[in-house]
Amino acid sequence: MKNLTILDHPLIQKKLAIMRDVKTPHHQFRILLNEISSLMVYEITRTFPLSEVTVETPLETTTCKVFDSKVTLVAILRAGMGMLDGVLQLIPTAKIGHLGIFRNEENLEPVEYFAKLPYDIAETEVILVDPMLATGGSACFALDFLKKKNIKNIRFMCLVAAPEGVGKILEKHSDISIFTCALDRKLNEKGYILPGLGDAGDRIFGTK
Repeated sequence: MKNLTILDHPLIQKKLAIMRDVKTPHHQFRILLNEISSLMVYEITRTFPLSEVTVETPLETTTCKVFDSKVTLVAILRAGMGMLDGVLQLIPTAKIGHLGIFRNEENLEPVEYFAKLPYDIAETEVILVDPMLATGGSACFALDFLKKKNIKNIRFMCLVAAPEGVGKILEKHSDISIFTCALDRKLNEKGYILPGLGDAGDRIFGTK
């Protein structure tokens, strides 16, 4: 599927299997999410622009290619917060934005309650993060919000995706690249991913 990358590396898949297990405690779930997020960064940043610099080695002067782009991580609250530390381990200079969006459980539509972004976000490479891509409502809402800010370079990063959510993003935002560790079977009647891993926010923060 165009613009969809499934990261099926064995290290990622092993950690994801543990996260799916209902018996995995919240502190281990949180650690694994950070570890997977770090591993995902390698693929997500593969197409980031490089620039050339001159380096003096112990033997001679040479030219090296380096990644020096500005990066902003935008977390969809609250579960997206659980992916930030893993990315920041590899891109510690990244700025962070927050979008508070919750899903109305009756009609499954997104509702905004908070937004705070860096002032220069439009000049950066943006990675939008949320562990679960279910109906796609929150992700599309967030992408609409970011594009209205004249932000063009956006990638979406999630742990687990449902076909319905992927389809919705690719239909409404065909220019957006989606990176996920698993494309699960479907949504249930309540809009939860099957087989999924439950409510990521509750499992990250131990609130249920």
